[in-house]
Amino acid sequence: MARIAHIAVKLEDLEPSLQFYEKALGFTPTGKSRSEDRSRGSFSDGEINLTLLRYDHEDAEHARAAGTGPCIHHFAIEVDDVAKYVARVREFGCEILSDPNKVPVKFRAPGGTIAEIVPVGRYRKGRE
Repeated sequence: MARIAHIAVKLEDLEPSLQFYEKALGFTPTGKSRSEDRSRGSFSDGEINLTLLRYDHEDAEHARAAGTGPCIHHFAIEVDDVAKYVARVREFGCEILSDPNKVPVKFRAPGGTIAEIVPVGRYRKGRE
């Protein structure tokens, strides 16, 4: 059966994003690397991997493929305590984009991407 292996997110600034996903959300760092035109940091939550990409130039071939600026509309993060994680993202200076008392709670993460916090079980595979 197929499953999501990773979500790749193109960012404007890699280092604050690496700190955020590890410290605020508790994702496990799985690697950091540099290729010809980009830097990369990877994480896992134990099931799905997240790759953060920072291109040296917006006109790099792979950077253009995803469009200009930070890319991915949003991705959902399941948590056991929504209020606790909303507080954590605020501690990192993230902009809350939706009503923080109503799930999903959307926010702009470091690097400019949009994510949402949802309780465990909110989304089930095949029903999203």
